[in-house]
Amino acid sequence: MSNEYTQRLKTLGIELPQPPVAIASYIPVTITHQMAITSGQLPMANGQVLHTGKVGSEVSIEDAAKAARQCALNALSHLQKALSSIDRIERILKIDGFVQSAPGFSSQPAVVNGASDLMLEIFGEAGRHTRVAVGVSELPLNAAVEVAVWVSIKPE
Repeated sequence: MSNEYTQRLKTLGIELPQPPVAIASYIPVTITHQMAITSGQLPMANGQVLHTGKVGSEVSIEDAAKAARQCALNALSHLQKALSSIDRIERILKIDGFVQSAPGFSSQPAVVNGASDLMLEIFGEAGRHTRVAVGVSELPLNAAVEVAVWVSIKPE
């Protein structure tokens, strides 16, 4: 197996964090056939939620995009643990992005770009994906953003 994505992470200076501990009754990754799907990931770092509150009133689009990037890094860390290597990822299929939005806020796509752009940085063309970017009224732990990632995986 090629270690292309592991090398790309090193080249980009990106270190995947320790996978955050689940905060409720769920598993972080489900693997079926040639696909792996993460549970929704919050922008956790060192046991703390980064960027809490409603985007558009309490959180800027820029900070929310950083939060989405952290969510994606957490998803990748869970995928790396579940698959034994990030290099088993064949392509990013889909990102589901949820943005805790203030009334009238409609720039959810700009926020979720924080996760999408990270996938393109790491996976190149294999990082192009379908996506959902929706506004919601509340998220767990008052997180500004939550992201789930769907990937196809290479056979072992």
